[in-house]
This record gives sequence, C-alpha cells and structure tokens, in this order.
Amino acid sequence: MIRRFRETYRRLRLGTRLALGMGVLSLVVFAVVGASLSMYMRDYLERQLNDQMKLVQLTQSKDVEAYGTVQGKPYYGWYTASYEVSANSAVLREPADVPADADELAVVAQAVRDSGDDPVFRTAHIKGEGTYRLRACEPEPGVVLVTAAPMDDIEDTMDQLATVQVVAFALALVGLVVFGRAVLRRGLKPLSDMAHTARGITSHDFTDSARLPVRADRGNGGPEVEELRTAFNTMLEHIDDSLAVRTEAEQRLRRFVADASHELRTPLMSVRGYADLFQYAAANEPEEREKHLARLRAEAARMGVLLDDLLLLARLDAAEVEAPVRLEDADLADLVRQAAEAFRAARPDHPLTVATGPGPVRLRLDALRIRQVLDNLLTNAAVHTPAGTKVSVEVSVVADAAVVRVTDSGPGIPAADQERVFDRFFRVDKARTRDRGGSGLGLAVARSLVQAHGGTINLTSGPGATTFTMRLPLAP
Repeated sequence: MIRRFRETYRRLRLGTRLALGMGVLSLVVFAVVGASLSMYMRDYLERQLNDQMKLVQLTQSKDVEAYGTVQGKPYYGWYTASYEVSANSAVLREPADVPADADELAVVAQAVRDSGDDPVFRTAHIKGEGTYRLRACEPEPGVVLVTAAPMDDIEDTMDQLATVQVVAFALALVGLVVFGRAVLRRGLKPLSDMAHTARGITSHDFTDSARLPVRADRGNGGPEVEELRTAFNTMLEHIDDSLAVRTEAEQRLRRFVADASHELRTPLMSVRGYADLFQYAAANEPEEREKHLARLRAEAARMGVLLDDLLLLARLDAAEVEAPVRLEDADLADLVRQAAEAFRAARPDHPLTVATGPGPVRLRLDALRIRQVLDNLLTNAAVHTPAGTKVSVEVSVVADAAVVRVTDSGPGIPAADQERVFDRFFRVDKARTRDRGGSGLGLAVARSLVQAHGGTINLTSGPGATTFTMRLPLAP
C-alpha cells in the first residue's frame, strides 16, 4: 500500500506535489493553531467559572456561618452543600441541595482538610448529571462548603469552537490548495515552456539548419526561474554556436572534397592522356616520346604540389601533436629580401620595390613557412595583374607586432569576392581556367600558416591598389 502510494506520488507533476506539500504543512499548522486556541479558550472559560464560583461561595459562606447550611440555590443546575469534616469522614449537613450521587462532593470536602486553607478545584463526572466543576473551601474550622457548577456551557462552547475551526480550516485548506496550485502552475509555467522548448529541439532536423528554432521566452517566474531561463538560453546559444561551427565545417569539408576532386581529376586525366600518348609515341613516333614524357612529368609535379598543399592544410586543421611549424629565431626583414630576389628573377616583367627598414626584425617563426607565405603573396600579385604592374613590399614594426604589406597597382579585386579570397579553391576567375596558374590554395595556405604563428592576414583592395597585410606577434 505504501509502495503504491509512493509510486503514485512520484508520477505527480511538480506543481501538484508542491500544492500537496503546502496543504500538508498547512494542515499541521492549522492543527497546532486549533489545539492551542482550544486549550486557551477552555482555560479561559474555566478561569471565568472559577471566579464565578468564588463569588458565589463568598455569599454562601455567610449563610453557613449564620445558619449552618446554604439557604438558597444560586443558579439553575448548580449544587451546594456543607460538610462537617473530621479526620476520617465528611458528614453532610441537612438540608442540602446535592445530586443523587454526591460521592465526588464528599471527596472534594475531605481534600480541603489535606490542603490547608487553600480552596480545592476539581473537575468530576457526576453520575446521572454530567461533568461538573467543583470548588471546596473552609468558611469556618471543621466546616467545608462545596459548590458544583455544571460545565455543559463550556463543553458546548468548545464543541462549537471545534466545529468552527474544522470548517474554517477545511475551507482555508481547500482554498489554499486550489489557489496555491493555480499560483504554482503560473509560477512553474516558464519551466513548462522550457520543457516544450527541449521537446522542440529534440524534433528539430539539424541536417538542414544549425540554428535552433525555439527559445525559452521571458516571463514572470521569479529570480530563480529567471536564472534557470538565462542558463538554459545560454546553453542553447552555446549549442547554436557549436552547431553553426559544425555545420560550417561540414559544408566547408563538402566544398573541399568537391573542389579537391575537381582539381585532382584534371591533372589525373592529363596524366592518363599523356601516358596514352607516350605509349602511342613509343610505338609509332619515337621522336615525340620525350615531349610527351616531359608533359607527363609536369602534370605529375603539378599534382604533387597540389597534394602537398592539401596535406599541409589538413595538418594545420587537425592541429597535430607534431606541429607543422617549427619556431626558431629568424630575421623577417632578411626573409622578405630573399623572397624579393626570387620574385625579381622569376617575374622580371613586374617591377618590385622593397622597404625593410634600417635594421633586422627578429622573431620566433618558421622561416621556411613564412617564406612560403611571402612567395604566395608575391606570386598572387604577379599572376592576377598584367605585365608592368608595380609591386611593393614593406616591413614595419607597430606596437607588439611585425607588419608586412604586399601591395600591387593592379585592377583590384571585386568587393563581392574580397571576403572569399582566402577560401580554399576559390578563384576570382569563375571559369576556373588555369592559364594564369594556381589552384586556389595559395592564399588559403598563407592564412593557415600565419594563423599557426599566432598572426593575422587581411586584404584591402580597390581600383589601382590591392594590399595584403600580414601581422606577426613580436613575443611568443
């Protein structure tokens, strides 16, 4: 039975549990208040009756002293008698107004002798009459006056008080549970809203969108509920951000795989084609064999460079334990001068100016990787600008960073494409032609390498000026 009650209680909603708990607590409070009130009321009524009996016995004592007995009955239902009390007995004086069973009156009269001069009060049940309050006093030596007052009025008053208390407390308890349940339901509504939000989240399809469609709205729930709501919404925002990052990563991975497949398919098809031509030339035109073999090697080398870039990007993304950058003390200005000399040798049709400052710029960096970034930026400036376009490289130290700016005076990059130039496989040339070289990975590799060094790289471009700005921290 108790186990079934516990299981039923556990299935109740929180609001119902709180309402029932509040009802039980209120019931205990009402019981304590009612018992205390009843005890106080009974004590108060008995004290009044005692005072009334005292006044009556003052008058009756005069009758006893004058006539030996009480002459009249003070109130309807009251009894009065005088006793001659000796050491062993209490003898009733006649005439006397006593009930048929007057043993309790005699006992009280005998008790006065043992108590000294103090009056004796007792509550006793008299057979055939009911409950009476007895008071005994000694108006003169050896004579005891006993007065018995019925307690029916007190009992009726206490019964009425108990009835009023039960009805009032029952109505108050019902009202408290009903209205308390309504108040609790309203106060717990934010929790229900959050539960509804959680159910909405579980049914949301995350494959289409990373954003959660629902939130726990604000309402009147008190500081605790508001704190819970804030924590809940913060959690949802964190989940949103995590899902957005995951979705973006998945989309980037899909684009990466698609673009990598597209980029690798072309050189692979070229390798297959040149291999077929080499096989044909070896059998029919030996003089063409070396030409086809050279093209085959060139396509294989091109595919190797592409695979190297893909592997480097994958290592940078994976953040391997063995970092793809090996830091050492190096002079950034010297690296810029080396990259400039190589650029002048390979691109004599693009005038280059270099400003490295008067002294060295010592940093902790991977010289090979930073040189790769510089080569990519300079090559990008030459590939995407016509012959004769001026290119400049400037090295400076600003605050806590070393800054390298690569600027060309070409036509610039359209504003719609500037935010995507660092994306992998992105080309401003939408036709994906390769007559101007590149696979769309150079700037992506440059950004990843700079970020691996704790730096940043950004672009500003307009007609007649395109500048790539690389910042590397001076301190580790």
